[in-house]
Amino acid sequence: MAKEIEKTAGGHLSPFERIKRTNDAGTEFWSSRQFAGVLGYGDYRNFEGVIEKAKLSCFNSGHRLEDHFVDVTEMVTIGSGAERAVKTVLLSRYACYLAIQNADPKKEIVAHGQTYFAIQTRRQELADEHIDEERRLLLREEMRHHNERLADAAKNAGVIEPIDYAIFQNHGYMGLYGGLKQEDIHQRKGLKKSQKILDHMGSTELAANLFRATQAEEKLRRDKVKGRDAANRTHREVGAKVRQTIRELGGTMPEELPVAESIKKIETKQRKRLGKVETPPIKKNE
Repeated sequence: MAKEIEKTAGGHLSPFERIKRTNDAGTEFWSSRQFAGVLGYGDYRNFEGVIEKAKLSCFNSGHRLEDHFVDVTEMVTIGSGAERAVKTVLLSRYACYLAIQNADPKKEIVAHGQTYFAIQTRRQELADEHIDEERRLLLREEMRHHNERLADAAKNAGVIEPIDYAIFQNHGYMGLYGGLKQEDIHQRKGLKKSQKILDHMGSTELAANLFRATQAEEKLRRDKVKGRDAANRTHREVGAKVRQTIRELGGTMPEELPVAESIKKIETKQRKRLGKVETPPIKKNE
């Protein structure tokens, strides 16, 4: 095993990469039995305690066990050439990281594995962070577009003056945020008056507001809503329906979601990556 570590240090494939598997969806995972073998556990029963400690660490960190530890039955070949069924656990990369943190530290390969999975887990976190940034940019741009369409639908319903449109928007927020108006959300989230709520929403919160905006626009047009009061009532009802759906699905209420990094900073980072000078300004309807 020491030779394998030396080979890895010399640029060859890590022993942990050699036993990595990938399913049809492209998700990577490891067999706990192969993982135990690489770590030098001759008796798999001794490694089962490591798995249990890893599961406890996963649970205490707030992650879903079923997303990282999957119990399965595998067929293995025994000495006679026959096969027998054995219980094993399919581990995600994060599960492997937790397992190796709870493995025997006296084993040289464990020290190597702790470094390997710490680096790989961090790389995955950075990759996931980049993906979420791209998702936020897309949702924020869609939000700008559909807020323009919503404003047009509201205008057709009789919401003409800017002050009336601000009230109309507040009704949508009140429905989705359990009665909170725009200024209440600012205060709840700890935002300054100059900071736009939508610019500091994560992808989940943006998606909920996008659904509110698209459905409110469609309902205003479909039902041929007329009058400011009727438009306000419609927007609030749609927001409340979206909130109800989130609750029924067991999701987090939007006012409880954390504040995200300003979308303007993400746009700046993207411009640097793409070599662009500027992006279209945010319009008054957000």
